Amino acid sequence: MIRNKKVVVVLPAYNAEKTLEMTYREIPLDIVDEIILVDDASTDETVALAKTLNIRTIVHAENLGYGGNQKSCYKAALEQGADIIIMLHPDYQYTPKLISAMAFLLESGEFDVVLGSRILGGKAIAGGMPLYKYISNRLLTFIQNLLMGAKLSEYHTGYRAFTRKVLETVPLDKNSNDFIFDNQMLSQILYANFGVGEITCPAKYFPQASSINFSRSLLYGLGCLTTAVQFRFSKWGIPSRFFNFDDGSILRRRS
Repeated sequence: MIRNKKVVVVLPAYNAEKTLEMTYREIPLDIVDEIILVDDASTDETVALAKTLNIRTIVHAENLGYGGNQKSCYKAALEQGADIIIMLHPDYQYTPKLISAMAFLLESGEFDVVLGSRILGGKAIAGGMPLYKYISNRLLTFIQNLLMGAKLSEYHTGYRAFTRKVLETVPLDKNSNDFIFDNQMLSQILYANFGVGEITCPAKYFPQASSINFSRSLLYGLGCLTTAVQFRFSKWGIPSRFFNFDDGSILRRRS
């Protein structure tokens, strides 16, 4: 715990057998109270390895997608009484060593969300990020900042930490079960005026690290732009279901 606040790390996993143990061994267990892995119907030995490591494991009977996996992760974390929730990919692309820094930033009360930014350090390309991904990341982030009135260095990192209040507020179950979930969630967070902080986060790119192909990247980019436009229209009084918070978080009502 950090000053009596329970810290839970959630691992949305799919075929992470080759990288899970490396990820797990670097998680700072001196401050992390619990680790929850949600396996999205992997075809390898991810589940068996997780149980060997004594990680609390939830298994989807069928593949729900990256967004569907995260929904299960956050619901489980809330049910376990988490105050601070950190989402870490078990593919070892993002370093677990930053968990402590992210958790303490949330505990300070200055931020509601902390993002691990690959862009802030200026070494994304040197770290192996493909050039087309870097260019699309910068272009999308520029447009999204304009439409949403924010100044984030990137919207597309998969390394994120949240307070319990955030997960109890944003209507996550309205979002896609696919990769665009991340962007929809962050847009909802900004819409609700939660405080978002960023820290520099190096990222690794190697065959075992999960990634989406070029065609799915294009669909993701179009989805990001659509979400940003819906955000702006909602601010102008033209409603969108993604930014309707009147019914509260479905995750909260189910827990």
